[in-house]
Amino acid sequence: MALAPEIAPSGDAAVGKGGGTHIDAPELRLFVMGLFFIFGGITSLNDVIIPKLKELFTLNYTQAMLVQFCFFTAYLVIGIPGAKLVKKIGYMRGAVAGLLTMMVGCLLFIPASQYAVYGLFLFALFVLASGVVIVQVVSNPLISMLGKPETAHSRLTFAQAFNSLGTTIFPIVGSVLILGSLATLSADQLSGAELDAYRTAESQAIVHGYLGIAVALAVVASAVWLFRNRLQGERHEASAGLAGLDLLKRPRFGFGALCIFLYVGAEVSIGSLVVSYLMQPGVMALPEQAAGKLIGIYWGGAMIGRFIGSGLMRLVSPGKLLAFVAVGAISLILISTNTVGVVSGYSLLAIGLMNSIMFPTIFSLASEKLGSRAADGSGIINVAIFGGAVVPLATGAIADLTGSLATALLLPALCYAVIAGFGFYARRPAA
Repeated sequence: MALAPEIAPSGDAAVGKGGGTHIDAPELRLFVMGLFFIFGGITSLNDVIIPKLKELFTLNYTQAMLVQFCFFTAYLVIGIPGAKLVKKIGYMRGAVAGLLTMMVGCLLFIPASQYAVYGLFLFALFVLASGVVIVQVVSNPLISMLGKPETAHSRLTFAQAFNSLGTTIFPIVGSVLILGSLATLSADQLSGAELDAYRTAESQAIVHGYLGIAVALAVVASAVWLFRNRLQGERHEASAGLAGLDLLKRPRFGFGALCIFLYVGAEVSIGSLVVSYLMQPGVMALPEQAAGKLIGIYWGGAMIGRFIGSGLMRLVSPGKLLAFVAVGAISLILISTNTVGVVSGYSLLAIGLMNSIMFPTIFSLASEKLGSRAADGSGIINVAIFGGAVVPLATGAIADLTGSLATALLLPALCYAVIAGFGFYARRPAA
């Protein structure tokens, strides 16, 4: 079950079962897990800035979800070109390119705030996400090859736990720095020059947060550059045209790519609505900052579940476990939407625990036996993450049309139903 391109590392290499090459390089495993932490945390900050921008620009749910639409559209636009770039310049230089692009995206929040234009914030998020895509194209196959092929499922799940650590920490800090700055006034009470001044002043909290991230990204990129020649003799299979699209003809990979689309869409939809959902009088009636801090429970559940799941993967069929947690997510949505108070709020937050193993398990099940096509497969999977743009926007539209967040959550439930079917389908190893 080799999930890696052909490569001759400068460190120790060995041939696992089936002839798959793996690398013994502990320092690179730490480096890749650090990348998972960074891009996970940055992605989850969207859940914090959505309510902030929704208030500043007096947006409805559909308009607010354009934050996720622009962020995750980068996966559609950059996924395949990103894979080609990584194949051309190599994994380590590709990681540096991605980190520097992320840094540029963070810096673009400065003019967005100065001009107080929602569209500029969306453009900054698109550029930031473009860098995240390139880093993910590097990270997913690289962590799979840094160890024995037969433990790729477990290792990728463990690395994703560091992704969840970032998604747990960043929203908590972001809620204090960003949501904590909300003024006693609101944008719908102002107009003209006063409104522009209010938006500029209140968005400074966003700017300061992303400037700090930009500095950290510059430091990390410098450190990664020192390892740029760590993998010697890197070889990737050449692809004509849109690299990797032919892989969709393989039923297992095509079904898996669809499930990545639906999973990311469902996860992002729920995360984006958590603050607004918990603020509802019929749920927990929390103030905005308090609700924002609870996002950490949603993402923290995913972190805990991934540490547990990395061990369970060695004992239980990954496909069966995937089907089980998908059914669990559907059950929690139904409990949340049919109850009130604390039960309603915390059952929605508990979906994070069910989400825990989904992305890495779907990715590794879909990518089994890709061999030297792993970079192409990773590029296509990253394109499928575009679901994070489409499903949340549709969920927001349903919320606006029906006036009910509970009704809108039925769309993520349908996504989980398809994922449960894939888990059952892929319960046996690929032929």
